[in-house]
Amino acid sequence: MRHEHAVVSPEAWLRARKALLALEKEHTHLRDKVNAARLALPWVKMEKTYVFDTPTGRKTLAELFDGRSQLVVYHFMFGPSWEAGCPSCSFLVDHFSGMLPHLNHHDVTLIAAANAPLAKIEAYKKRMNWDFPWVSAAGNGFNHDFHVAFSPEELSSGAVSYNFTEIASANAHEELPGLSAFQKGEDGALYHTYSTYARGLEELAGTLMLLDRAPKGRNEETAMSFVRRHDEYGRPRKAG
Repeated sequence: MRHEHAVVSPEAWLRARKALLALEKEHTHLRDKVNAARLALPWVKMEKTYVFDTPTGRKTLAELFDGRSQLVVYHFMFGPSWEAGCPSCSFLVDHFSGMLPHLNHHDVTLIAAANAPLAKIEAYKKRMNWDFPWVSAAGNGFNHDFHVAFSPEELSSGAVSYNFTEIASANAHEELPGLSAFQKGEDGALYHTYSTYARGLEELAGTLMLLDRAPKGRNEETAMSFVRRHDEYGRPRKAG
């Protein structure tokens, strides 16, 4: 969105800024209300056992908690036949490394899960110089069950379930992004507590939040159109 900006006196700017501050405070209070409603969501007990390939061997979902009571999983778009991970997902998870010590100290384990085989994940992780935990969900149905991976049959059916609604399969892909949270009870039972998709992921990317405060904002033609993998800026953008 582009605006024509008036150039005004400091006094006029301050009046406009105070008007915006009132709106920002309204937004903050609404965010607090949304956060409270999110924490109050009911939970679903996990009945299915998932086993993942990890750099230290095969592990169940329960073992991915790594001794903590809370687990947050980023569903990363990286299909089995792909040679590299999704650029937009790569942009988002660039923000993870600095979060890890704070989350871990607060009893939260953060990982990524993709349907690519572990060897491809490890190679791409090395290329991108990432240090957050990343596991392969290849063949275990995890990302499919959380509505971020779709079979050819589903994509040819005309509609798929994504972001808690039916969307035209023409607007979907074999992989889509999402994030899910889980709690481990004192008895060892696992519970699915939250999932979010599409623009619900935006607040995970601090870069977007900073751009929203820069003079030109996100300055994009379409959503995320400016994003590249961090080692590809300055190169021509490749299709796909």
